[in-house]
Amino acid sequence: QVQLVESGGGLVQPGGSLRLSCAASGFTFRNYAMSWYRQAPGKERELVASITSTGGSTNYADSVQGRFTISRDNAKNTVYLQMNSLKPEDTAVYYCHNNIRYFNYWGKGTLVTVSS
Repeated sequence: QVQLVESGGGLVQPGGSLRLSCAASGFTFRNYAMSWYRQAPGKERELVASITSTGGSTNYADSVQGRFTISRDNAKNTVYLQMNSLKPEDTAVYYCHNNIRYFNYWGKGTLVTVSS
């Protein structure tokens, strides 16, 4: 079955950096686009970044453009989210996501807290 397991979250000071990882299994990873979403307390889940199956094209939310970078390693079945210049408003649970045959798959999420 499809499994997405996030890691790398934690507490970081404003201006700091974190790298999130999502290990995927149960499907042919190299054939599918992948995305990162986040959900802050009291807010709806929002798309942060997405990457095509080959990694040749990426898209970002306006709020993270220029600070976050999504990438993938198809040999390791892993997608990454490098987050730099973190702000308190980036505090959220970050989820790995993909869509296979119109079904959405989600990881359990990893918490990122940006605070001094």
